[in-house]
Amino acid sequence: MVVFVEASVMDDTHLDQFSNFTNIKDKLMTFRDGKDDLTDKIDFIICMGGDGTLLYASLLFQQSVPPVMAFHLGSLGFLTPFRFDNFQDQFNNVLEGNAALTLRSRLRCIIIKNGELEESNKNVKEKEESTNLLVLNEVVVDRGPSPYLSNVDLFLDGKHITNVQGDGSIVSTPTGSTAYAVAAGASMIHPSVPAIMVTPICPHSLSFRPIVVPAGVELKVSVSPDSRNTAWVSFDGRNRQELLHGDSLRVTTSIYPVPSICAQDQISDWFDSLAECLHWNVRKRQKHLDELTDLTHSSSNNDTLDSLEQAELLEKDGS
Repeated sequence: MVVFVEASVMDDTHLDQFSNFTNIKDKLMTFRDGKDDLTDKIDFIICMGGDGTLLYASLLFQQSVPPVMAFHLGSLGFLTPFRFDNFQDQFNNVLEGNAALTLRSRLRCIIIKNGELEESNKNVKEKEESTNLLVLNEVVVDRGPSPYLSNVDLFLDGKHITNVQGDGSIVSTPTGSTAYAVAAGASMIHPSVPAIMVTPICPHSLSFRPIVVPAGVELKVSVSPDSRNTAWVSFDGRNRQELLHGDSLRVTTSIYPVPSICAQDQISDWFDSLAECLHWNVRKRQKHLDELTDLTHSSSNNDTLDSLEQAELLEKDGS
């Protein structure tokens, strides 16, 4: 088994005090983000951290992704179902093949700069590849530092759907529906559902609700010609850049999902995360009718005793 770690791990002086690490240090291989291609080198990924660690692992693989076993060491842990306290037993169980997978779809995002479509198809293709990014959660188009409303046009398979005016819009996967999108008022979609969600951020219209479209469509977001300002786009919270007038963002479902290993199964993991991380449907328990009847009887008995005590006092006063 050949183990790859980030180069920064080897540079961490705190690890030198552990003799176990010193013994295996020379056997480890290293990689650097953005410089080394891991596509054909890695067969299995272990994430130790929070949801951001899993997003980072997804970013490292811009094509096919090996199965990911994510351990919960962060603050939220919605996407990291495994506990670290008995990691060896869980790890061995997975290696023996006793595990289910959730295929988490990703979005393929391409930025088309103003005027690129007028060039040759070859040049356009080369430039598309240089701006091609796969995201696991969402791509966000917002107004950036501008005080004006974001004003962008939304197209679905080439047809103009609507104009988005507000703080921005979120185009998310089902996995991302429980992230930024749900905080902006969207519904939560199970990661196995093939869909894309579009959620406005503080829209300038009370009737503008989030929508869910089929996974096979192409979404296009472009800065409106009459917009007072440009727009800014970010991909899973990274690679933030400006969209100028005439620029557009193309979003489709990628053919390269993230195979996430389940701690139990697809349904149990998701609903456990909803309950533990988001406290979904948490409320005080409704009292049973028997409990309400007992309270009523207790209250009636108290009232009767009070009435008797008052009658006794009146008799004493009269005598």
